[in-house]
Order: sequence, then structure tokens, then C-alpha cells
Amino acid sequence: MVKRWLFLLALSALLTLILMACGSTTTSNNTSGGPNEVHTQGVTFVQSSITIAKGSSLTLVDDDNIPHIITNGTWVNGTAKPAKELHAPEARNVQINGNAQATIGPFTSAGTFKFYCTIHPGMNLTVIVQ
Repeated sequence: MVKRWLFLLALSALLTLILMACGSTTTSNNTSGGPNEVHTQGVTFVQSSITIAKGSSLTLVDDDNIPHIITNGTWVNGTAKPAKELHAPEARNVQINGNAQATIGPFTSAGTFKFYCTIHPGMNLTVIVQ
């Protein structure tokens, strides 16, 4: 009889753990970070454009194990177009290895600035500074 109760108790504990794990809202791909964060997911930016305040910096967050190298410019029809934009903070080969982050800025002037990942064609980001 005691063995039966111990078995039922262990089974109940196991089922409770399984249900708790299934109902968890914690995730390693947090895409709702701070106001000046852009997350990557696979080979894309989660959002392709962000608006930030003049004087702010931008944090790029790599939520998975895919590395990225970010620089000024953009991809156009599958061709990388590096650029030096007036008043844009220089981002030359900013490396973000898996599950890490990097900061670009501060953005000291208002304007629209373009950045791209040199590894992943089409991975563009537009930063609008107001």
C-alpha cells in the first residue's frame, strides 16, 4: 500500500512539472526589450526600422546562435552597398556573436540612417533619429 502511494505521489509530481513547463511564458528570444533595442531572429532583424531620440544609442541583440557583422549601408537587389552617411555613427564590422549584443551610437544628429549585416543578404535596418 505504501509503494502505491509513493508511486502516485511521484507521478503527480512529474505531471505537475510537465504542466508547469508547458505553461511557462519565459522565452530566450525576448523581442520586447528596451525602447532602443532591435533583436535579430535567424538571418533577419525582427523589425526592419526603429525610431529613436537624438543623442541615443541603439542596442542590437542577437537572440540565437547565428553571428552577424553589421556595418553602415544597405543591401540593394542582392548586392551589398556600404555607405558613409553624414552624421551617422560609424559601424564598421560590428560583430554580434550568438546570444550577445552590441551598441551603435550615440546618434548625435536627426536623420535616417541605414545599416546591414554583411553576412546575410537582405538583412537591412533603418534607424530614424528625431
